[in-house]
Amino acid sequence: MAKEVRRDNKGRILRTGESQRPDGRYMYKNSNLGTKPIYSWKLVPTDKVPKNKRPDLSLREKIAELEKDFSDGIDPAGKKMTVCQLYKKQNSLRKNVKRNTVKGRKQFMNLLKKDFLGSMTIDTVKLSDAKAWAIRMSENGIAYSSIRNYKRSLKASFYLAIQDDYIRKNPFDFKLSDVLDDDTEEKIALTSEQETNLLAFMKVDKVYRKYYDEVVILLNTGLRISELCGLTLSDIDMRNRSIDVNHQLLKDSEIGYYIELPKTKNGKREIPMAEQTYQAFKRLLKNRENVIPFRVENHSNFLFNTQAGFPKIACNYDSMLRGLVKKYNKTHDEQLPHITPHTFRHTFCTNMANKGMNPNTLQYIMGHSNITMTLNYYAHGSYASAKAEMDRLYA
Repeated sequence: MAKEVRRDNKGRILRTGESQRPDGRYMYKNSNLGTKPIYSWKLVPTDKVPKNKRPDLSLREKIAELEKDFSDGIDPAGKKMTVCQLYKKQNSLRKNVKRNTVKGRKQFMNLLKKDFLGSMTIDTVKLSDAKAWAIRMSENGIAYSSIRNYKRSLKASFYLAIQDDYIRKNPFDFKLSDVLDDDTEEKIALTSEQETNLLAFMKVDKVYRKYYDEVVILLNTGLRISELCGLTLSDIDMRNRSIDVNHQLLKDSEIGYYIELPKTKNGKREIPMAEQTYQAFKRLLKNRENVIPFRVENHSNFLFNTQAGFPKIACNYDSMLRGLVKKYNKTHDEQLPHITPHTFRHTFCTNMANKGMNPNTLQYIMGHSNITMTLNYYAHGSYASAKAEMDRLYA
């Protein structure tokens, strides 16, 4: 007996697994592929979608895609997770991260949930979708540097999806600078003249002279501000003129003060004191009085404290420097740029590089995880430094 040939309402022969429902929609089911049934209002690409129905791929296009996924080992369930779910999975595979990292992840997840990219299934995200997302972020006021970091996270997440056989391509594998103009302000280093004039001003100013030694230390050690804030009496070896950097002091609105260990093994280091640094610490220790005992985890006897006796944190220095620069610029024709505590770290690194310090030594002092960061991120050349170096080499 001949096998019954099934046809659709247009008289076309339906293949194995294909059927047409009473409402006219086509369905395909194949238990061997381990997927749910798939549907479409079109059997082939040239069919028209019924009025008031959403445009979609034809059933046979979907079948071809499904069979290719099966052949390539693509997980049919995994590729249907949303971008938010993928980002969450990526984060779950890296534990013991810093508190700031956890906060940053939470902030980005909230942004993803508000943007429709977050609800898209990862198999539907195309290169154009990723680029459009970056543009939306910029239009919503997100800084270029933040978008760059978010894109890096999404690229890593989609790479995980590729490794897990959910998808084939990474839609975030593109240069952000091809889509957005990088409006990130270049980190500036103080010139030798600016550095000298600033310290001279601080030394005699009635308000800011009490911060003089702290600025001298920052300018001559390259310490991160949270590393400076975390320094305790036990971290300073005046006999051997060294600073033991092994933790950072931070403060959170939820838990208050907390200690954070270095990100990498390179962050833990001993920094030698130059003469200016040694003298600054000597003055600070001599004038240290009326200090309220204060303990954060296993650390106490912090060197830099507020008038109320609590350890200083980064925002204390940010505020102080804003006032300092404002006051300085009122009385000087040569204006100072915007200065943050990081400006001093950047200045120190630039100065040491321009004076010819061995790159590996400079990397060690700065606590950078790799030499590229030391060379490319901090040490900026200039005409003056180029001329000085050529004069030295051709002497």
